[in-house]
Amino acid sequence: MNDYKTLIENRIKEFEKNRLWDKDVLDDLPAKPLLPNKIDYLNEKLSTKIKTKFFNWLALNYYENLIKKGDFVIKDVFGLENFENINGGCIITCNHFSPLDNYAVFRSLRKLYGKKWRLYKVIKEGNYTSFKGTFGAFFRHCNTLPLSSNTQTMKKFLKSTSKLLEKGEKILIYPEQAMWYNYKKPRPLKDGAYKIAIRNNVPIVPCFITMEDTDKIGKDGFNIQKFTIRFFPPLYADEKLSLSENVNVIKEKNYSLWKQAYEEFYKKELTYEE
Repeated sequence: MNDYKTLIENRIKEFEKNRLWDKDVLDDLPAKPLLPNKIDYLNEKLSTKIKTKFFNWLALNYYENLIKKGDFVIKDVFGLENFENINGGCIITCNHFSPLDNYAVFRSLRKLYGKKWRLYKVIKEGNYTSFKGTFGAFFRHCNTLPLSSNTQTMKKFLKSTSKLLEKGEKILIYPEQAMWYNYKKPRPLKDGAYKIAIRNNVPIVPCFITMEDTDKIGKDGFNIQKFTIRFFPPLYADEKLSLSENVNVIKEKNYSLWKQAYEEFYKKELTYEE
């Protein structure tokens, strides 16, 4: 397991040095194309509703059991008050470093929205079409919104996200795109989340999760991390600016907030490998 830990750490250093920000550190399975007839984004079919209810229950018990065993630790949550004045939908942007980070966001917001509330998560195509086992089932059935290499599926994705936001739903997007395991720094952000928010006239709520080592070593050779979750005030588009101008402005504000949170928590300046 220590070999695995060393492999991940070395890849992160290599990718950071070469600015391969959106390349996944973990080896991905080949992604099967997701066709439009293979996805029910809005849970309109009875079979989808049943599977969603069952696998959300299963996921809840799975993650809560990890928390009980000390394999998943949430230390603090700050900034929930930033959702109080959001009456409709919004996009939540979060740094992506673990398969657990989406549940950390969901669990934090469940305190506000109640036990029946669900968080929608944008995921990669391959996670939906190619992933096996427990996480594969969660990827397919727990209110996920998979991207696709198929143009028609992406049109369906965009229409579905618009309907969800119009209904007041909250959608989690990882604007860094790739997951870098246990990586503490913020990375440069992609445009997609901000375009969706601006086109649908909803705010972006940045979220940044910081980590600390616990004394417990996981099966992967890494120390189990305890998370501190921070939600920031919502960022809104400026009507006077164009789409591209708003994307750049909001994206930069988002990154600046993450950078500030990183430097304040870890008490060091944000720098990257040269």
